[in-house]
Amino acid sequence: MPRPLRFGIFLAPFHPVGQNPTLALQQDLDWLTLLDDLGYDEAWIGEHHSAGYEIIASPEVFIATAAERTRRIRLGTGVSSLPYHHPLVLADRMVLLDHLTRGRVMFGVGPGALPSDAFMMGIDVARQRDMMEEALEAILRLLDGEIVDMQTDWFTLRNARLQLRPFTHPRFEVAVAAQVSPSGPRAAGRFGCSLLSIGATTQGGFDLLGSHWQVMEERAEEFGIPADRARWRLVAPVHVAKTKEQAYADVRFGLADWVDYFQRVAALPLAPDTTDATELADAMNASGFAVIGTPDDVAAQIERLEEQSGGFGAFLCMGHDWADRAATARSYTLLAREVFPRFQASATSPAASRDWAAANRPEFIGAAGGAIMSAIQSHHAEREARRGTAGG
Repeated sequence: MPRPLRFGIFLAPFHPVGQNPTLALQQDLDWLTLLDDLGYDEAWIGEHHSAGYEIIASPEVFIATAAERTRRIRLGTGVSSLPYHHPLVLADRMVLLDHLTRGRVMFGVGPGALPSDAFMMGIDVARQRDMMEEALEAILRLLDGEIVDMQTDWFTLRNARLQLRPFTHPRFEVAVAAQVSPSGPRAAGRFGCSLLSIGATTQGGFDLLGSHWQVMEERAEEFGIPADRARWRLVAPVHVAKTKEQAYADVRFGLADWVDYFQRVAALPLAPDTTDATELADAMNASGFAVIGTPDDVAAQIERLEEQSGGFGAFLCMGHDWADRAATARSYTLLAREVFPRFQASATSPAASRDWAAANRPEFIGAAGGAIMSAIQSHHAEREARRGTAGG
């Protein structure tokens, strides 16, 4: 039997400017409560500091709040931008969070996605990937209990050690983000980390899925560390409804704003230059980047990703405000109800049991009928026997 696929959400988040940010953040927390109730396995929370849309500045603070409102869903930084933090301080915060969540935390890392963030901090964008690897090496050594002395051109560690060991033994899961460049899988393979493919359905990201895993395996072999596809996560934007027509109607609420952000700010052309939601949905569906349709369409997308990648462990829905609150909640619910079971074999046994019972119904009904008739006859015989005794 194939290994069950895990499901989750990648919550950057994306909130159009002009709305109440306090309410938007509260809605994000509410989503995690709902997803926990629906049986989603994990949620990854982003870190950003500019551009107005992705408004969570500290995934650790957000996760600590969300952990108090949820029961079982695992919560990860998606991702912590390592060049923005001193390695010792960030490692310390993650260990604290691991204790506060009783082991539900995951640590996603990356170089930083928004050039505007790096600009404000005076960080050279060309150096971010190297800085990420330097910081990741230091953090992993600290998490593994080492005393670290390390000098780079942007941080220093002197006789550094963590005063607390992680709650999770030997340490919580660490995942490296990947978009198009091979830096993510190279780092993940070198350090034995999981891989988090954020742009799995973009044209460049989809085309490189197979080669990214090859890079991961080659690097892992070079450093003597096994690479496990079960720890590979692919992110894709979806919105579903009972019908494709309803899904298209739902995304008129916010799809155009979301596409505009990526075209004007993130400089990522995902769809034609139009504000017509139907045209945008058509284009995004046609390119394979997104699914705006039915649960069947999402299942087909997952199968497409499995074929292209060679297999992965978790499918993460990209969080967005394409639809209003009610329609988004229905989308998350439909995914849990109708898509999860297809890739987790959870609906197979009940269906098989029903079909077996139906196929053998004549035998079962005959036996049941015979038992009923036997009971009736025994009852009448017993009654007649009592009457005979009473008459005598």
